[in-house]
Amino acid sequence: MPNNSETISAVFHSLADPTRRAVIERLSEGPAAVGELARSFNMALPSFMQHLSVMEECMLVKSYKTGRVRIYHLVPKQLKLAEHWMTEQRSIWEKRLDQLDNFLYKLKEKEK
Repeated sequence: MPNNSETISAVFHSLADPTRRAVIERLSEGPAAVGELARSFNMALPSFMQHLSVMEECMLVKSYKTGRVRIYHLVPKQLKLAEHWMTEQRSIWEKRLDQLDNFLYKLKEKEK
Protein backbone atom coordinates (compact mmCIF):
# COMPACT_ATOMS: atom_id res chain seq x y z
CA MET A 1 0.00 0.00 0.00
CA PRO A 2 1.40 3.40 -0.93
CA ASN A 3 0.78 5.23 2.35
CA ASN A 4 -0.67 4.84 5.81
CA SER A 5 -3.92 6.66 5.02
CA GLU A 6 -4.64 4.39 2.07
CA THR A 7 -3.73 1.34 4.13
CA ILE A 8 -6.12 2.33 6.92
CA SER A 9 -8.86 3.04 4.37
CA ALA A 10 -8.35 -0.39 2.80
CA VAL A 11 -8.47 -2.09 6.20
CA PHE A 12 -11.70 -0.31 7.15
CA HIS A 13 -13.17 -1.09 3.70
CA SER A 14 -12.39 -4.74 4.29
CA LEU A 15 -13.84 -4.66 7.82
CA ALA A 16 -17.04 -2.99 6.57
CA ASP A 17 -18.33 -6.25 5.12
CA PRO A 18 -20.00 -8.75 7.50
CA THR A 19 -18.66 -11.76 5.57
CA ARG A 20 -15.09 -10.52 5.89
CA ARG A 21 -15.57 -9.73 9.58
CA ALA A 22 -16.84 -13.27 10.11
CA VAL A 23 -13.78 -14.65 8.31
CA ILE A 24 -11.52 -12.57 10.56
CA GLU A 25 -13.34 -13.87 13.63
CA ARG A 26 -12.83 -17.44 12.39
CA LEU A 27 -9.16 -16.85 11.56
CA SER A 28 -8.59 -15.42 15.03
CA GLU A 29 -8.97 -19.04 16.18
CA GLY A 30 -6.18 -20.17 13.84
CA PRO A 31 -5.34 -20.77 10.18
CA ALA A 32 -7.93 -22.42 7.93
CA ALA A 33 -8.25 -23.76 4.41
CA VAL A 34 -10.41 -21.97 1.87
CA GLY A 35 -12.96 -24.78 1.84
CA GLU A 36 -13.33 -24.69 5.59
CA LEU A 37 -13.79 -20.91 5.58
CA ALA A 38 -16.25 -20.95 2.66
CA ARG A 39 -18.41 -23.68 4.20
CA SER A 40 -19.98 -21.22 6.63
CA PHE A 41 -21.31 -18.95 3.88
CA ASN A 42 -24.11 -19.39 1.39
CA MET A 43 -22.26 -18.14 -1.69
CA ALA A 44 -20.41 -19.44 -4.69
CA LEU A 45 -16.71 -20.14 -4.15
CA PRO A 46 -15.57 -17.48 -6.68
CA SER A 47 -17.58 -14.85 -4.79
CA PHE A 48 -16.09 -15.98 -1.49
CA MET A 49 -12.60 -15.90 -3.02
CA GLN A 50 -13.18 -12.24 -3.91
CA HIS A 51 -13.70 -11.51 -0.21
CA LEU A 52 -10.43 -13.26 0.61
CA SER A 53 -8.72 -11.31 -2.15
CA VAL A 54 -9.90 -7.98 -0.69
CA MET A 55 -8.61 -9.05 2.71
CA GLU A 56 -5.29 -10.19 1.30
CA GLU A 57 -4.80 -6.95 -0.68
CA CYS A 58 -4.97 -4.88 2.50
CA MET A 59 -2.83 -7.48 4.28
CA LEU A 60 -5.43 -8.45 6.90
CA VAL A 61 -4.77 -12.06 5.90
CA LYS A 62 -2.00 -13.96 4.19
CA SER A 63 -2.18 -17.27 2.43
CA TYR A 64 0.12 -20.08 1.45
CA LYS A 65 -0.35 -23.30 -0.42
CA THR A 66 0.14 -26.72 1.05
CA GLY A 67 -0.19 -29.18 -1.81
CA ARG A 68 -3.46 -28.29 -3.50
CA VAL A 69 -4.92 -26.54 -0.46
CA ARG A 70 -4.66 -22.80 0.16
CA ILE A 71 -4.41 -21.92 3.84
CA TYR A 72 -5.26 -18.46 5.19
CA HIS A 73 -4.12 -16.90 8.44
CA LEU A 74 -4.79 -13.59 10.14
CA VAL A 75 -2.21 -10.77 10.16
CA PRO A 76 -2.87 -8.98 13.47
CA LYS A 77 -0.55 -6.08 12.57
CA GLN A 78 -3.17 -4.60 10.23
CA LEU A 79 -5.89 -4.85 12.88
CA LYS A 80 -3.55 -3.07 15.29
CA LEU A 81 -3.11 -0.31 12.71
CA ALA A 82 -6.89 0.22 12.65
CA GLU A 83 -7.04 -0.02 16.44
CA HIS A 84 -4.29 2.58 16.77
CA TRP A 85 -6.14 4.95 14.42
CA MET A 86 -9.37 4.56 16.42
CA THR A 87 -7.50 5.10 19.69
CA GLU A 88 -6.02 8.33 18.34
CA GLN A 89 -9.45 9.50 17.22
CA ARG A 90 -10.96 8.65 20.60
CA SER A 91 -8.22 10.60 22.36
CA ILE A 92 -8.83 13.65 20.15
CA TRP A 93 -12.58 13.57 20.77
CA GLU A 94 -12.21 12.99 24.50
CA LYS A 95 -9.93 16.02 24.69
CA ARG A 96 -12.44 18.12 22.73
CA LEU A 97 -15.31 16.98 24.92
CA ASP A 98 -13.30 17.73 28.06
CA GLN A 99 -12.64 21.24 26.72
CA LEU A 100 -16.33 21.71 25.99
CA ASP A 101 -17.22 20.44 29.46
CA ASN A 102 -14.79 22.90 31.05
CA PHE A 103 -16.14 25.74 28.95
CA LEU A 104 -19.75 24.95 29.87
CA TYR A 105 -18.81 24.60 33.54
CA LYS A 106 -17.11 28.03 33.51
CA LEU A 107 -20.08 29.52 31.67
CA LYS A 108 -22.44 28.10 34.26
CA GLU A 109 -20.28 29.47 37.09
CA LYS A 110 -20.37 32.95 35.51
CA GLU A 111 -24.17 32.85 35.44
CA LYS A 112 -24.33 32.22 39.19
